Amino acid sequence: MKKLKIRIDNHMTLRERIVETIRNAIVNGQLVPGTRIAEPELADKFGISRTPIREAFRQLESEGFITVVPRKGAIVASLSQRDVADFYDLKMVLEGYAARCAVKTLKESDLTKMEAVNRQIEAASEKKDLRRLLDLHNEFHDIFLRACGNEKLHAIVQNLVMQFRRFRLILAMPGRIEGSIRQHWEIIDAFRKRDPELAEELVRKNAAYGKKLLLRELAKV
Repeated sequence: MKKLKIRIDNHMTLRERIVETIRNAIVNGQLVPGTRIAEPELADKFGISRTPIREAFRQLESEGFITVVPRKGAIVASLSQRDVADFYDLKMVLEGYAARCAVKTLKESDLTKMEAVNRQIEAASEKKDLRRLLDLHNEFHDIFLRACGNEKLHAIVQNLVMQFRRFRLILAMPGRIEGSIRQHWEIIDAFRKRDPELAEELVRKNAAYGKKLLLRELAKV
Protein backbone atom coordinates (compact mmCIF):
# COMPACT_ATOMS: atom_id res chain seq x y z
CA MET A 1 0.00 0.00 0.00
CA LYS A 2 1.29 3.46 -0.87
CA LYS A 3 2.22 5.87 1.90
CA LEU A 4 -0.69 7.86 3.24
CA LYS A 5 -0.41 10.92 5.44
CA ILE A 6 -3.36 11.49 7.73
CA ARG A 7 -4.42 15.12 7.74
CA ILE A 8 -4.23 16.84 11.12
CA ASP A 9 -7.42 18.76 11.91
CA ASN A 10 -8.49 19.26 15.50
CA HIS A 11 -12.08 19.83 14.38
CA MET A 12 -12.32 16.30 12.93
CA THR A 13 -12.54 12.97 14.73
CA LEU A 14 -9.89 10.34 14.05
CA ARG A 15 -12.40 8.34 12.00
CA GLU A 16 -13.19 11.42 9.89
CA ARG A 17 -9.50 12.10 9.29
CA ILE A 18 -8.93 8.50 8.17
CA VAL A 19 -11.96 8.64 5.88
CA GLU A 20 -10.81 11.90 4.28
CA THR A 21 -7.23 10.64 3.86
CA ILE A 22 -8.24 7.43 2.10
CA ARG A 23 -11.01 9.08 0.09
CA ASN A 24 -8.67 11.79 -1.22
CA ALA A 25 -6.00 9.21 -2.08
CA ILE A 26 -8.57 7.28 -4.15
CA VAL A 27 -10.02 10.38 -5.82
CA ASN A 28 -6.55 11.69 -6.73
CA GLY A 29 -5.42 8.35 -8.15
CA GLN A 30 -2.86 7.58 -5.45
CA LEU A 31 -4.81 4.42 -4.61
CA VAL A 32 -5.98 2.75 -7.83
CA PRO A 33 -8.86 0.25 -8.18
CA GLY A 34 -7.92 -3.15 -6.80
CA THR A 35 -5.40 -1.80 -4.28
CA ARG A 36 -5.60 -3.49 -0.88
CA ILE A 37 -5.79 -1.13 2.11
CA ALA A 38 -4.32 -3.07 5.03
CA GLU A 39 -6.02 -2.42 8.36
CA PRO A 40 -3.08 -3.70 10.50
CA GLU A 41 -0.60 -1.65 8.48
CA LEU A 42 -2.62 1.54 9.02
CA ALA A 43 -2.95 0.80 12.73
CA ASP A 44 0.79 0.20 13.14
CA LYS A 45 1.83 3.12 10.98
CA PHE A 46 -0.21 5.71 12.84
CA GLY A 47 -0.10 4.11 16.26
CA ILE A 48 -3.87 3.82 16.62
CA SER A 49 -6.32 1.06 17.42
CA ARG A 50 -8.22 -0.72 14.67
CA THR A 51 -11.61 0.54 15.88
CA PRO A 52 -11.55 3.96 14.14
CA ILE A 53 -10.09 2.28 11.03
CA ARG A 54 -12.95 -0.22 10.89
CA GLU A 55 -15.44 2.60 11.39
CA ALA A 56 -13.78 4.53 8.57
CA PHE A 57 -13.87 1.47 6.31
CA ARG A 58 -17.61 1.05 6.93
CA GLN A 59 -18.25 4.65 5.90
CA LEU A 60 -16.04 4.43 2.81
CA GLU A 61 -17.77 1.21 1.77
CA SER A 62 -21.19 2.83 2.17
CA GLU A 63 -19.97 5.68 -0.07
CA GLY A 64 -18.78 3.22 -2.71
CA PHE A 65 -15.05 3.93 -2.49
CA ILE A 66 -13.95 0.55 -1.14
CA THR A 67 -15.18 -3.02 -0.86
CA VAL A 68 -14.51 -4.95 2.32
CA VAL A 69 -13.90 -8.60 1.44
CA PRO A 70 -13.90 -11.28 4.19
CA ARG A 71 -10.37 -12.50 5.01
CA LYS A 72 -8.90 -10.08 2.45
CA GLY A 73 -9.73 -6.71 3.95
CA ALA A 74 -10.51 -3.43 2.22
CA ILE A 75 -9.96 -3.09 -1.51
CA VAL A 76 -10.34 0.07 -3.59
CA ALA A 77 -13.51 -0.41 -5.61
CA SER A 78 -13.46 -0.59 -9.39
CA LEU A 79 -16.24 0.66 -11.62
CA SER A 80 -17.85 -1.14 -14.54
CA GLN A 81 -19.43 0.38 -17.61
CA ARG A 82 -22.79 -0.34 -15.98
CA ASP A 83 -21.71 1.67 -12.92
CA VAL A 84 -20.78 4.60 -15.15
CA ALA A 85 -24.05 4.41 -17.09
CA ASP A 86 -26.07 4.28 -13.86
CA PHE A 87 -24.14 7.25 -12.45
CA TYR A 88 -24.82 9.45 -15.45
CA ASP A 89 -28.46 8.40 -15.64
CA LEU A 90 -28.85 9.56 -12.04
CA LYS A 91 -26.87 12.72 -12.74
CA MET A 92 -29.14 13.54 -15.66
CA VAL A 93 -32.30 13.20 -13.58
CA LEU A 94 -31.04 14.91 -10.42
CA GLU A 95 -29.19 17.80 -12.05
CA GLY A 96 -31.96 18.28 -14.60
CA TYR A 97 -34.50 18.64 -11.81
CA ALA A 98 -32.15 20.98 -9.93
CA ALA A 99 -31.77 23.16 -13.03
CA ARG A 100 -35.54 23.39 -13.46
CA CYS A 101 -35.92 24.51 -9.84
CA ALA A 102 -32.93 26.87 -9.96
CA VAL A 103 -34.41 28.88 -12.84
CA LYS A 104 -36.62 30.66 -10.31
CA THR A 105 -33.97 31.16 -7.64
CA LEU A 106 -30.68 31.92 -9.43
CA LYS A 107 -29.54 35.47 -8.78
CA GLU A 108 -27.75 37.69 -11.27
CA SER A 109 -24.60 37.25 -9.20
CA ASP A 110 -24.92 33.45 -9.62
CA LEU A 111 -25.21 33.77 -13.39
CA THR A 112 -22.24 36.14 -13.49
CA LYS A 113 -20.23 33.63 -11.48
CA MET A 114 -21.21 30.81 -13.86
CA GLU A 115 -19.96 32.89 -16.77
CA ALA A 116 -16.69 33.60 -14.95
CA VAL A 117 -16.18 29.92 -14.11
CA ASN A 118 -16.80 28.88 -17.71
CA ARG A 119 -14.21 31.39 -18.90
CA GLN A 120 -11.80 29.91 -16.36
CA ILE A 121 -12.56 26.49 -17.82
CA GLU A 122 -11.60 27.81 -21.27
CA ALA A 123 -8.33 29.17 -19.87
CA ALA A 124 -7.52 25.94 -18.02
CA SER A 125 -8.27 23.99 -21.20
CA GLU A 126 -5.63 25.97 -23.09
CA LYS A 127 -3.13 25.13 -20.33
CA LYS A 128 -4.22 21.45 -20.38
CA ASP A 129 -4.61 21.54 -16.58
CA LEU A 130 -6.87 18.47 -16.26
CA ARG A 131 -7.46 18.51 -12.50
CA ARG A 132 -8.17 22.24 -12.51
CA LEU A 133 -10.60 21.69 -15.39
CA LEU A 134 -12.51 19.07 -13.45
CA ASP A 135 -12.64 21.23 -10.30
CA LEU A 136 -14.03 24.13 -12.33
CA HIS A 137 -16.53 21.90 -14.14
CA ASN A 138 -17.85 20.71 -10.79
CA GLU A 139 -17.92 24.30 -9.49
CA PHE A 140 -20.03 25.38 -12.47
CA HIS A 141 -22.67 22.74 -11.77
CA ASP A 142 -22.50 23.33 -8.03
CA ILE A 143 -23.73 26.91 -8.46
CA PHE A 144 -27.17 25.94 -9.72
CA LEU A 145 -27.29 22.83 -7.53
CA ARG A 146 -26.95 25.04 -4.44
CA ALA A 147 -29.39 27.58 -5.83
CA CYS A 148 -32.14 24.99 -6.33
CA GLY A 149 -32.77 25.08 -2.58
CA ASN A 150 -32.81 21.31 -1.99
CA GLU A 151 -29.93 20.54 0.37
CA LYS A 152 -30.45 16.76 0.30
CA LEU A 153 -30.36 16.70 -3.50
CA HIS A 154 -27.18 18.78 -3.45
CA ALA A 155 -25.53 16.40 -0.96
CA ILE A 156 -26.49 13.31 -2.99
CA VAL A 157 -25.06 14.74 -6.21
CA GLN A 158 -21.88 15.84 -4.41
CA ASN A 159 -21.33 12.32 -3.10
CA LEU A 160 -21.91 10.76 -6.53
CA VAL A 161 -19.54 13.18 -8.23
CA MET A 162 -16.84 12.56 -5.61
CA GLN A 163 -16.97 8.80 -6.23
CA PHE A 164 -16.55 9.23 -9.97
CA ARG A 165 -13.95 12.00 -9.91
CA ARG A 166 -11.00 9.66 -10.56
CA PHE A 167 -12.65 8.40 -13.75
CA ARG A 168 -14.04 11.71 -14.96
CA LEU A 169 -10.57 13.15 -15.50
CA ILE A 170 -10.93 11.55 -18.94
CA LEU A 171 -13.63 14.10 -19.76
CA ALA A 172 -11.27 16.99 -19.10
CA MET A 173 -8.80 15.85 -21.71
CA PRO A 174 -8.11 18.13 -24.71
CA GLY A 175 -10.61 17.65 -27.51
CA ARG A 176 -13.37 16.63 -25.12
CA ILE A 177 -13.88 19.60 -22.80
CA GLU A 178 -14.70 21.97 -25.67
CA GLY A 179 -18.10 20.38 -26.20
CA SER A 180 -18.93 20.76 -22.52
CA ILE A 181 -17.85 24.42 -22.55
CA ARG A 182 -20.24 25.16 -25.42
CA GLN A 183 -23.04 23.41 -23.56
CA HIS A 184 -22.31 25.48 -20.46
CA TRP A 185 -22.84 28.72 -22.38
CA GLU A 186 -26.16 27.34 -23.64
CA ILE A 187 -27.18 26.43 -20.07
CA ILE A 188 -26.37 29.94 -18.83
CA ASP A 189 -28.45 31.41 -21.66
CA ALA A 190 -31.41 29.20 -20.71
CA PHE A 191 -31.14 30.36 -17.10
CA ARG A 192 -31.04 34.01 -18.23
CA LYS A 193 -34.20 33.41 -20.27
CA ARG A 194 -35.81 31.87 -17.14
CA ASP A 195 -36.83 28.86 -19.25
CA PRO A 196 -37.16 25.82 -16.90
CA GLU A 197 -37.85 23.27 -19.63
CA LEU A 198 -34.86 24.36 -21.72
CA ALA A 199 -32.55 24.55 -18.69
CA GLU A 200 -33.46 21.01 -17.65
CA GLU A 201 -33.08 19.70 -21.20
CA LEU A 202 -29.63 21.26 -21.65
CA VAL A 203 -28.31 20.07 -18.28
CA ARG A 204 -29.49 16.54 -19.05
CA LYS A 205 -27.84 16.83 -22.47
CA ASN A 206 -24.58 17.84 -20.79
CA ALA A 207 -24.66 14.74 -18.57
CA ALA A 208 -25.50 12.53 -21.55
CA TYR A 209 -22.47 13.95 -23.36
CA GLY A 210 -20.22 13.00 -20.43
CA LYS A 211 -21.72 9.54 -20.28
CA LYS A 212 -21.11 8.92 -23.98
CA LEU A 213 -17.47 10.03 -23.83
CA LEU A 214 -16.57 8.14 -20.67
CA LEU A 215 -18.21 4.89 -21.79
CA ARG A 216 -16.36 5.15 -25.09
CA GLU A 217 -13.02 5.57 -23.29
CA LEU A 218 -13.70 2.74 -20.85
CA ALA A 219 -14.50 0.45 -23.78
CA LYS A 220 -10.90 0.91 -24.95
CA VAL A 221 -9.46 -0.35 -21.66
